[in-house]
Amino acid sequence: MTLMERFFLERENAQLVVVDVQDKLCRAMDEKVLGKLTGNISILLDAAAELGIPALATEQYVKGLGETVPALKEKLCTPSLEKMTFSCCGGEGFLETLEKNGRRQVILTGMETHVCVLQTALELLSRGYVVHLVVDAVMSRKKHNWDIALQTMTQAGAVMTSTESVLFQLLRVAGTEEFKKLSKLVR
Repeated sequence: MTLMERFFLERENAQLVVVDVQDKLCRAMDEKVLGKLTGNISILLDAAAELGIPALATEQYVKGLGETVPALKEKLCTPSLEKMTFSCCGGEGFLETLEKNGRRQVILTGMETHVCVLQTALELLSRGYVVHLVVDAVMSRKKHNWDIALQTMTQAGAVMTSTESVLFQLLRVAGTEEFKKLSKLVR
């Protein structure tokens, strides 16, 4: 794999995964950080829709944690996949959906960073996916858990990135109608 294939997102090869941003789980999070997380994931969902990038969301134990928060759920084109495993890869239909999309770059967002996001990233990496972890679109209840998870995923080979980096890598050039529409999301 070349440097560009690993570190540079290509819209034809990328897919977005939103892990467990659910009502009851969000209540346990820092409100200020949560607002930034949902705002950044919203930007990524808008970009995915505009650029034809598949987006998939998961929900952990819906009976106990509720559904995906409404602001994000309304932007999804497909129903969220319910799971009981911490890694999304153990959830019914998850790996099959990724494989069906035929895209090897996964833009990973969600919560909690040190549990479901971490386990998903490690399993995806072990299966040969290139994981781009959107650092400003993942969170944990405690910052030290978030920090440790980021270190672990970096050591495992995930690419650390940001919402704006993802957006502008996928756009590639300025001056297009897509650029005009999507660049407004980060102003």
